[in-house]
Amino acid sequence: MLRILGNPKRLCNGLTRREMLVAGGLSLFGLTLPDSLKATDRKDATAVLPGFGRAKACILLYLYGSPSQLELADMKPEAPVEVRGEFGAIPSSLPGCPVCELLPNMARIMDRVTVVRSMTHPYPIHGVAYATTGVPTIDVAMELNPHDSRHWPYVGSVVSYVTQEGGRRPAAVPPNIALPWPFSSRRVGEVPRAGPYAAFLGNAWNPIWTEFHGTATRRMVKTLQDKTEDVLEPYLGITPDSRFELACSTDLPADLTLDRLNRRLRLSEQFDLARKALDRSEAVRSYDRYREMALSLIGSEKVRQALDLQKEPSKLRETYGMTVFGQAALAARRLVEAGCKFVTVIWDEYALAGSAWDTHWDHFPKMRNELLPGLDLAFSGLIRDLDDRGMLDETLVLVLSEHGRTPKLNNSKGGGRDHWSQAYTQLFAGGGIARGRVIGKTDKIGATVTERPVSPKDILATVYHLLGIPLHTELTDRTGRPVPLVQDASVVTEMLA
Repeated sequence: MLRILGNPKRLCNGLTRREMLVAGGLSLFGLTLPDSLKATDRKDATAVLPGFGRAKACILLYLYGSPSQLELADMKPEAPVEVRGEFGAIPSSLPGCPVCELLPNMARIMDRVTVVRSMTHPYPIHGVAYATTGVPTIDVAMELNPHDSRHWPYVGSVVSYVTQEGGRRPAAVPPNIALPWPFSSRRVGEVPRAGPYAAFLGNAWNPIWTEFHGTATRRMVKTLQDKTEDVLEPYLGITPDSRFELACSTDLPADLTLDRLNRRLRLSEQFDLARKALDRSEAVRSYDRYREMALSLIGSEKVRQALDLQKEPSKLRETYGMTVFGQAALAARRLVEAGCKFVTVIWDEYALAGSAWDTHWDHFPKMRNELLPGLDLAFSGLIRDLDDRGMLDETLVLVLSEHGRTPKLNNSKGGGRDHWSQAYTQLFAGGGIARGRVIGKTDKIGATVTERPVSPKDILATVYHLLGIPLHTELTDRTGRPVPLVQDASVVTEMLA
């Protein structure tokens, strides 16, 4: 619930009112937009490549924990059983690209997808920040600390920041929304993970998160080393009345009418006049932007309507899968229709840490019963729905993860694949991406890249290109140092339509 001039409540960006009173002298948020966005005068060579600015919006489906390339779209049916595992391959609509037998719906839409089989980098840890920001290196300390000063801004935050150049009034629909709940907030007993944060751009540019309100319909036993837990798992199924709402709710308190709110705002304006001396503070200006955005959502129906999945036919909802991931993907499509520029849907850990796609244990049961069926419906449902509505060519869809999984199975119960960043697979569609293309190759067991290596930074460069953001654009960090969007990266031209 959003409160204006109330008791010392914590605001949507994590700050209290008291913290905001001292923020002016602390420069917590980094630099303001006019001082931070710098574009050189030279012509950006990549702007002449095909597809520049083709994507009007982006939907990122992020599979935290990372799927195995061997059970996605780099099948190795001739490999030994300790590599290929239990599942067979089925042909897809994309010639030369069989997929796992547990992905029958995806098999039918792969002719609309570009598959990159040659993803590679040197950091086999859960580096969400490495996969989704321009930061040139990552380590475990950074992974486990979202506030580490070395972090760079999340791709959605950069897109939001750059596209709101000049300080235009916030739109009725925020340009950077993430579902289903604040990242890493539903796992038990672990520190939050880094990744989808604005870093030196300031907290005001973090994604606006939703919260999930609903009931899971199926149970599963989760394993973490010697721990097991029987949980109701929303990634397996949820009730149709489950819903998403902005974590910074647009609902007014029951006793706060718009008239009373306006009176409070006038009082607030008097306080604003008294703080002229703070007007040059980056922290205060950043807070003002967040405050203005939050106020713009009060009384507005646009976000509320976009998140109201009850307006969709039951049959369509079911094509996405009646799971928290599937319904979040459907909400992402509705948010893009409403005007959101960048929507993130994360398949996150739930209950025990080491869950989601982090399949060190019970690999085959989880892939069979939860992970692959959920992805199969959500991704195929989203691609078909966007295409049917004429939205796919202008909506970029990404399926990303931190890394892949080890080609050779470990000896854990139910089988297991550990972290592997030397070679893995990612999927792309829409928004200037070529239809029906396979890029890169790996060796006979999916362990190493043998043709056209692609880094996560190359993917980010391609995303910025398709969204019409020149790669020579520079940001400015807290020290005043110019920082590129991505470092040592280039557009993957083979991906472009």
